[in-house]
Amino acid sequence: MAAASRGPGRLPAEVTGFVGRSAELDALAELLGRSRLVTVTGPGGVGKSRLALRAASRLAAGFPDGVHLAELGPVRDAAALGPAVLAALGPADDAARTTLAGRLAGRRLLLVLDGCEHLVDACAELVDALLRAAPGLRVLATSRQSLRAAGEHLLPLAPLPVDPPEGRADSEAMLLFADRAAAVRPGFRLDGADRAEVSLLCRRLDGLPLALELAAGRLRALSVEQLLARLDDRFRLLTGGGRTSPARHRTMRTAIGWSHELCTMQERLLWSRLSVFAGGFDLDAAEYVCGGEGLDLDDVLELLESLVDKSVLERLDGEPARFRMLDTVRDYGAHWLRAGHDHRRLLRRHRDWYLSVAAWGEVEWFGPGQAETAERTRLAHPDLRAALEFSLTEPGEQQLALTLAGTLWYFWAGAGRLREGRRWLDRALALAPEPTDARAKALWVTGHLATLQGDPARARTALAESHRQALATGDRRALAHAVHRQGCAALIGDDPVGAAALLEQALRHYTALGDLDSHVLLAMADLALAHLVLDDRPNSAAWAQRARAHCEQHGERWAHGYCLYAMARAGHRSGEPLAARGLARESLRLTHPLRDPLGIALAMDLLALLATEDPDPDPYEARVLQGAAHRLRTAAGTPFTGSRTLHGPHHTCTRRTRAALTDHQYDEAFRLGARLDLDTAVHRALGA
Repeated sequence: MAAASRGPGRLPAEVTGFVGRSAELDALAELLGRSRLVTVTGPGGVGKSRLALRAASRLAAGFPDGVHLAELGPVRDAAALGPAVLAALGPADDAARTTLAGRLAGRRLLLVLDGCEHLVDACAELVDALLRAAPGLRVLATSRQSLRAAGEHLLPLAPLPVDPPEGRADSEAMLLFADRAAAVRPGFRLDGADRAEVSLLCRRLDGLPLALELAAGRLRALSVEQLLARLDDRFRLLTGGGRTSPARHRTMRTAIGWSHELCTMQERLLWSRLSVFAGGFDLDAAEYVCGGEGLDLDDVLELLESLVDKSVLERLDGEPARFRMLDTVRDYGAHWLRAGHDHRRLLRRHRDWYLSVAAWGEVEWFGPGQAETAERTRLAHPDLRAALEFSLTEPGEQQLALTLAGTLWYFWAGAGRLREGRRWLDRALALAPEPTDARAKALWVTGHLATLQGDPARARTALAESHRQALATGDRRALAHAVHRQGCAALIGDDPVGAAALLEQALRHYTALGDLDSHVLLAMADLALAHLVLDDRPNSAAWAQRARAHCEQHGERWAHGYCLYAMARAGHRSGEPLAARGLARESLRLTHPLRDPLGIALAMDLLALLATEDPDPDPYEARVLQGAAHRLRTAAGTPFTGSRTLHGPHHTCTRRTRAALTDHQYDEAFRLGARLDLDTAVHRALGA
């Protein structure tokens, strides 16, 4: 913000619009109402000064002796701190008030200390002394690091939200960008294609106000699309701040570099090494990846705490504690890491850690912690992607890419990531043609995902190759999985006779191996459905009950959901709608926390059909649920919508709702369902 001419006790006038931050302003006012020292902390460029000055201006009426601003950025010597604050109070009205304590004695005022981080120890000592000497004084400080003075209350300031609030088209970050963009490119508005591009730009810039303002300034010469294309070198792009802005805010590099200068050598080393993390991480990950080679493992925790205190890292909500860097801060650290000698070593250690995360998740997937495993893997998702990319592009690492992509089958298939799983697996299979165990596994995982996506040609090819290789190499476990997934493909392809034979064969293989896990229980559920389609209800019920008993014994949710779906289908076929509805709802409750779109869509389609069979049928609500299920299926791929086995309920319900509703109602209900997010759709289905 440009400084404006002002007299003693007056705050600088704002020369650009203030956007958003209403919740933060309210929180700051509340803190200053009950605390005599409040420090606004946050990374460089997050808007600490603007927030503090806006809050001080709003609260000025409550301080009879005024609000005074001391801008500490230019002060380099701790000895000059006191005189700088004294000067901010204006000329003394008598000789007795030439000292700070004398000036503040008996007065009620608010002192704003802006930019304390480079003098944090001296500021803490000065503030402590002044608060003790002047009971009517309140201090509002801004700093990248807390003062840690007695009585200090912190307000950590996050970047602007990049997601619009409910009912709004634009986020606060987008509105700030648009405001600054209109100043350099008159007529700029958020509409059409620009809105989507600005949304992506704000997301990639973390919603960091300084970065958004510098990017908006580039619209003098570039389009938003060109800005996005150049963000890979954001420090060259984000320059050109106002001539009257503080020097550290004229480019993004100097804004982040200012924080770097305030760090110790060990903190800088950890900062650079932490830049290998693409998303959030915990202490264990940081210690494994970053420790050693000049960084004592026992020091990592203390250094992490220090980087959080200096606003280089953000401590995320939740337990266990997790941390993250803003992308701009990460890129700065990555520059220093690439300049050193251990860049590749760190990337390899990072990959090894996330390979172990995937392997442990695969083990834990079978058991009562399935939902927690899915969530933990989701949190690690950005870093799993980075680990896969490293393994695919680093010479000699492609077999590990196959291993990692195959190990994550539970995430790709069980948590609705079919498209992405296919992409990684296809890339890895193309680069590593050798007939290894990792390739055999990657092939059957690929075949399974392709089946679920509605790509039978690819499914047949991949599963046949996995089958052949398993026979040739004696890989009995890969053979069991290949046969199992060939049975799934036959079931979805409306060949229940072939499906039953293959699934029974797969279960014999699993039994010979001594396996009992989610794969085995899923094969039982699939076999129950195959027997149901063949109208062999006793065998169907026997396999479903056997699978259900094992699921309940081991706390398994994913296969349990499909097992209950098969039982619900059996109940519906037997003319027991109440039992079918209860089983379908229970299936939905089990699969919802895992975010499995196909399992959820199947249960939702069956509940939609059942809504048309109530004593008081509701075809409109049934069509809403069909729209929600359609959105889930299409998000995963292009499933076999022609499959009578899986989509019989869907087609029957479609005919009934088509006959019962007007054209307008039929289309309107479907569009309404297709707009529902996952949680809302599931809750609606459970309450239908």
